[in-house]
Parts: sequence; structure tokens; C-alpha cells
Amino acid sequence: MKTRPDYSFELAAQARGLIRVAGVDEVGRGPLCGPVTAAAVVLDPNQIPEGLNDSKALSHKRRAALVEVLLAAADCSVAHASVEEIDELNILQASHLAMRRAVAGLRQAPDHLLIDGNRMPGGLNLSAELIVRGDARALSIAAASILAKEVRDALMVDLAQQYPGYGWEHNAGYPTKDHKQALLDLGVTPVHRRSFKPVHNILCQDKSITP
Repeated sequence: MKTRPDYSFELAAQARGLIRVAGVDEVGRGPLCGPVTAAAVVLDPNQIPEGLNDSKALSHKRRAALVEVLLAAADCSVAHASVEEIDELNILQASHLAMRRAVAGLRQAPDHLLIDGNRMPGGLNLSAELIVRGDARALSIAAASILAKEVRDALMVDLAQQYPGYGWEHNAGYPTKDHKQALLDLGVTPVHRRSFKPVHNILCQDKSITP
């Protein structure tokens, strides 16, 4: 049975005296290129937008409309970890870095974090809890998932204009069939993640080195 997110996790934290609760989520761990993007959102309980849900369950049009409302009615922050940081740290640590940056970018520091996933980012230095599939369970995380996805998708559309032929305007850098074929036909761009196997293997082949 599918669930819809609600405000119960936020209310539980507030009942413990943790008033400003931020939802935190990231998008872009799976793509072969581009940054990983995270968002942090503190909802105003008196102005929660209607229709918040897991970003994957919403159309682009609906997400874009919700982003406009969120930016006007909530404390929102978006941050990235670069391709270079992904290759240096690994994708998990880079996604956690983007999350920490997003939290640090909020206008006012939160008292508590609701974080999507099952791995707690290090270095947060404040109260936090993990919620598996949190974007479908907690409204603040759903809001963060929507914001992060819309910002990253727009960024990938911009990159698609700089590096045409890879289909990033519709595949967002994920390893689709057309993206992988373009890698073979057009080669590796500066914004591809060299630590990811499909990219790494092509670079090794180009250098005539066994992967």
C-alpha cells in the first residue's frame, strides 16, 4: 500500500522541544555526470503547500509549481557537491557533503533534521534522525526532494546545451541507453564522473590500459 507523506515526524520532534525541523534529501547519486544536489527545507506549519509528495511521484509541471510556493512560504536551501568532489570522496560522502552544505545554507539554523535514507551524514553537530523512504513519509523531506530534483534537472538542461548529444535534458545524466551510446560515440566530457565504472572503463580503453 502506497503512503503519502504527513507532518507526524515534524510534530513528534516539536513535542520534544525541537521546534525548527528541516527535511533533507538529495538527488543525483546514480547519474554518470554532473553534481549531486541536496536540499533542506523548514516548512511553515501554517503554510504547508498542498500536494507535497515524493518528487518521483509528481510531474515536472507539478514540481515546478510547488517549488514556487515553497520558495515563498518556507526556509529553503539547495547545495551541491561537484564532480571533482564526487570522484575524490566517493558518491556517498559527496552526497553527505551536499546535505551539510544545504543545512548550513538555511536562513536560520534548524533544531532537528529529518534525513532521507539509512546512513547518517557525519559532521552535522545537531539533532537528526534517518527516515528510510522519507520522501514518501515526511512532508519536509518530500519538499526537499522536490526542490533538489527541480534544481538539478534544470542544471542538467543547461549542461546539455554546453555538451549536446548525451540527452541530459531528458535523462538528467543517468546511465540510459542513449547516454551510454553517446559516451562511446562522443567520448567523456569534463562533467562526467571518472570514478563511475562506465566512464572509468572508457577512459581506460582510450589509454589502452586494462580496467
